[in-house]
Amino acid sequence: MSHSLSQLRYAVAAARHESISAAARELNVSQPSISVAISQIEERTGQKLFVRQRGVGIALTPFGQAFMAKAKIVLDDVDDLDALARGRAAVGGELVLGCFQDLAPHFAPALIRRMAELHPTVRITVSEERFETLEKRLGDAAVDIALTYDLGLPPNAARVLLSELPPHALLAASHKLAKQDTVSLADLAREPLIVTDQPYSWQHVLELFRTYGHSPAVAAKTRSFELQRSLVANGFGVAISYTRPAGDRSYDGQGLACKPLSEAVPLQRIILAYDSRQRLSKAAGAFIDVAREWFSRREAFSPAQEG
Repeated sequence: MSHSLSQLRYAVAAARHESISAAARELNVSQPSISVAISQIEERTGQKLFVRQRGVGIALTPFGQAFMAKAKIVLDDVDDLDALARGRAAVGGELVLGCFQDLAPHFAPALIRRMAELHPTVRITVSEERFETLEKRLGDAAVDIALTYDLGLPPNAARVLLSELPPHALLAASHKLAKQDTVSLADLAREPLIVTDQPYSWQHVLELFRTYGHSPAVAAKTRSFELQRSLVANGFGVAISYTRPAGDRSYDGQGLACKPLSEAVPLQRIILAYDSRQRLSKAAGAFIDVAREWFSRREAFSPAQEG
């Protein structure tokens, strides 16, 4: 049984994007080329790699998940052979980095830049994800490694701790609580609460309140962190957040105040996660080293730098 390297690359790209058309655009080939490669692999193996979902794209079958994990190892080894043939010991190959969407703009660009400085031959694809899609794509081996909070990960996820952040109260700059040095959960529970609709995120926030015996009223759920910040800045409620951009202003220019909580609540972990059942590629291992070094230099975050 033999499969060409092109067939493997086409199939892996389709799995990564969960789309034949997106894989074709990435590789600059025709959609039929991708489809034919997948069909040839399925014909040789006698099993389906994907199930096709009308209007949604494609999803890996259980066999497809196992096949893609092995195919990525083969392609990584071929990249290593190419580097060896050129007399280089450098790390090469492809790396698909899944990023929780709130963390991606704050950390991913700097980490990718540092990776490019140390390992310029590694080709990195970034995929912004919500908690629930990141969980699925890690389990499907559609992403090699994930930059995320330690929430909503699949059972077989291995974790590499990068940093820990305290939660803070997010208030309009003109809010009465913004004048205090710290803000209690009891005070926040009396205000309308604005949360993001990330399943694990809003549940985690409400659990913080319940732990201390409070039941706040959720006034709104937003799909994005920036809309949450804008609603808070415009006086529609308060929020709790771990992520904190450098500037304390919303997109529409309204002022925000970020205040530590009075209670000693647990810190939230920023981690790199990967499937412990799969062999970690050299590119993924190098990225872990780069991320550890980068975060270690930024351990003493000032409040304006957190998140």
